[in-house]
Amino acid sequence: MAKTTFVKGTEMTIVSVRGVTKRYRGTVILDDVSFDLDRGKTYGLVGANGSGKSVLLKLLCGFTVPDAGEIWIDPRYLSKNRSFPDRFGVTINGPAYLPGSTARQNLLDLAAIQKRINPDEVDAALRRIGLRPELKQKVRNYSLGMKQKLSLAQALMESPEVLLLDEPFNALDADSVGTLRAILREEQAKGTTIIFTSHNREDIDELSTEILEINAGRISQGRGAL
Repeated sequence: MAKTTFVKGTEMTIVSVRGVTKRYRGTVILDDVSFDLDRGKTYGLVGANGSGKSVLLKLLCGFTVPDAGEIWIDPRYLSKNRSFPDRFGVTINGPAYLPGSTARQNLLDLAAIQKRINPDEVDAALRRIGLRPELKQKVRNYSLGMKQKLSLAQALMESPEVLLLDEPFNALDADSVGTLRAILREEQAKGTTIIFTSHNREDIDELSTEILEINAGRISQGRGAL
């Protein structure tokens, strides 16, 4: 199995993918794909169910490695012996949480790892996405939409410079979709680099500066609507 390799890239490039192939159980998911993610752009990632969108996001943040090819990540996001890049906010394959804790306690436990934000900032992250930090309800009893908001609050709470969001609008009601779109526009204004998936073309068209489309294991790149 090939090892993800990091080499020096250009000033504008956050992630560079070169000749990457990934297989699962003998099936080629991604086949010799190459592209760059540039600083400050928003990439809408589209493709059919099972086309490899989530796999690609996992590759981009080091959760898995390619079978062939290389993925370079700007060294400013990688310290020695670190495989998961710093300053990346990530949500992939749905919400992850401790079911017996409140939303606030889930985020406080995560915030304690890096010690970058305080409890007031955790509360602000929850309110920003539409969750009440004072809510005592355990996350196991949350609706799917509330769990999705918790996942997004976790991805956003430490002011990431790069966001990798897998179906971030999934299970959100219309008001919450509007809230998330506004948040992503705020992140764009700050210069955050974003790559996100959505089956709703309106989300892709409204937010993307570039579109990446996966089809039969290959990736094509085009301009977005912005």
